[in-house]
Amino acid sequence: MNLVIAEKPSVAQSIAKVLGATNKKDGYMEGNGYIVSWCIGHLVSLASTEKYNEHYKKWELAHLPIIPQTFEYEVSKGKEKQLNLLCKLLNHKDVERVINACDAGREGELIFRLVYNFSKTNKPMKRLWISSMEDNTIKNGFNNLKDGKDFEDLYKSALCRSQADWIVGINATRLYSCLYSQTLNIGRVMSPTLAMIVERNSNIQAFQSEPFYSVTLENDEVLFSSEKMKEKSQAEALAQTATTEYLVIERVDQKEKTEKPPKLYDLTTLQREANRKLGFTASQTLECTQSLYEKKLCTYPRTDSSFLTEDMEHGLPELSLIALASLPFPKDVDFDVPCHAHFVVNNSKVTDHHAIIPTKTLKSYNLENLPYGEKAVLTLIMLRLLSSLGEPHKYNETVVIARCGDNSFTSKGKTILADGFKQYARLLKENTEDADTTLPLMGEGKVIENILTKIKEGKTSPPKQYTEDTLLSAMESAGQKEDVEKAFCGLGTPATRAGVLEKLVTINLLERKGDKKTKHLIPTEKGTALITVLPEVIQSPLMTAEWEEKLKAIELGELTAEDFMIEITELIKHLLSTYEVVKGSEQLFPSQYRAIGKCPRCGRDVIAMPKSYSCSDRSCSFALWKDNKFFTAKKKTLTEQIAIDLLITGKTKLTGCYSEKTGKAYNATVLLDDTGDKYVNFKLEFEKRGKK
Repeated sequence: MNLVIAEKPSVAQSIAKVLGATNKKDGYMEGNGYIVSWCIGHLVSLASTEKYNEHYKKWELAHLPIIPQTFEYEVSKGKEKQLNLLCKLLNHKDVERVINACDAGREGELIFRLVYNFSKTNKPMKRLWISSMEDNTIKNGFNNLKDGKDFEDLYKSALCRSQADWIVGINATRLYSCLYSQTLNIGRVMSPTLAMIVERNSNIQAFQSEPFYSVTLENDEVLFSSEKMKEKSQAEALAQTATTEYLVIERVDQKEKTEKPPKLYDLTTLQREANRKLGFTASQTLECTQSLYEKKLCTYPRTDSSFLTEDMEHGLPELSLIALASLPFPKDVDFDVPCHAHFVVNNSKVTDHHAIIPTKTLKSYNLENLPYGEKAVLTLIMLRLLSSLGEPHKYNETVVIARCGDNSFTSKGKTILADGFKQYARLLKENTEDADTTLPLMGEGKVIENILTKIKEGKTSPPKQYTEDTLLSAMESAGQKEDVEKAFCGLGTPATRAGVLEKLVTINLLERKGDKKTKHLIPTEKGTALITVLPEVIQSPLMTAEWEEKLKAIELGELTAEDFMIEITELIKHLLSTYEVVKGSEQLFPSQYRAIGKCPRCGRDVIAMPKSYSCSDRSCSFALWKDNKFFTAKKKTLTEQIAIDLLITGKTKLTGCYSEKTGKAYNATVLLDDTGDKYVNFKLEFEKRGKK
């Protein structure tokens, strides 16, 4: 019996159908010699800190660094049932072989391996590695299963990524949170990404706009412009000269230019285009593309390649015809089938997966049934396929130089000779950028008459705020070197960048501002303050890009996982031993809670928080918990006024306290009995009888 484990239920169902495992059970399908089950994302996760030491529940500087000698794992919350089932199946006596059918990438490998290892099985392991969920692709994949051992280095790379993120996240987050008295999330990829956005925002705020001027000479047919000038008086003098002199054509330069078809989509390019044209976030685009993949309408989305392999070339003419028929082109337009495959086929430039393209399932699928987002993304994918296989775009570019006295003016024009690949976008009204701007015939020495002179004023523009389009591009190229391929650099991976941006928004370090279609990514005050206090080593995109390069080297067997993890741990140890609090940080991180008194242990403010009245210094363990058992046993609540009394006088009077022994009520004075232990203690004092 073969046990197949997919990453998601929908993928498992597609695989089970192809394999003939049609007998549905609770959590899996069975039949034809196969059991097909699934994970639900990560079923096994790195253990929380308190699993290593109970004291780690409390965030204290004295506990850092937290670097496990051996990492431990635990069941992801709410996923116990499916993990228990998989462990049972993995160890079932009838299961002879296990097939890893999780997504064919670094994270998919990790999801499967953690479950496999957690189950403590030693069954032989095979790997399904496919880029499409079409039936034929699944069949071919199962006919050509790979040995699971061949992906050992990919697993090590994934393991290092997760463990490095854990070490950096736990230690750096606790360090800065304790030092600045509020939760400050730090991440290996997240923090450098935020740093780029903060730097751009700072440059925009510091930008000093300067005016500039130009002179235009125009009639009904043509417009000439001067160079830009800083002084208005210069422009006024030039305009005055132009009213008394003839404008004479001095030179006409004309060049025929060719624009090559665009590359096919990798995930990042698709996310950028969907953000620019549709206003979709990177996360929304990935979600739509993943759903299309599971519906067998496009190939695997989490790819960093924009090329296809040679074995796919023969199917491109048919796929082009299907895409042409599926797009809403005008009915009266005839197309030649675009199939210049040499533009898109290159085995050497395909990494784990080829570019994102539509599948032949389009032919039998009613696209009108798709949700708006999925249909819009699929349209982009189909349009890009046709464009990438299309003819080059050709045009004439004309530059005319004219003189007016001793001054030079320029006019530019463009005449489209052949639409080429741009015809598809134009007919779908997707392309409005390439309009004809044909100039009238002008020869050298010709005098341009009936000229109207104008002075135009403009201002220098600051850098533009990042959109997800431009930020994804910046993340992709961060740390890029001239002699290094794209796959070896950048912040994060195509599969993780969307999640990083969403996390930054969720934890209030970043916000989206703008209209429905164009939203800019702006750092919050807290986000800007955080980058202000972070050292270069944590916020540097170059450093994190180098880590990504090393993770790739582990995957290729060029670097050991041990060496990489030693580097990460040494970095954190150095950070903890050398970091000093930035002066004036109280202005950067004003307390978000009210002070109600002074801490009896360290003298700092005690602040009112949702669940406690705690010392504002997180390295101090003093806290009066609102659900304190001492008070709840007496059916009393530790109110803010009680906390204030205890902090100021060390005692407070309570009336109507409940006695667990007698069930009666009594009055007493509560004394603060703090000995510096983990929890604050209290004592009761009663009035002596007969005392008035």
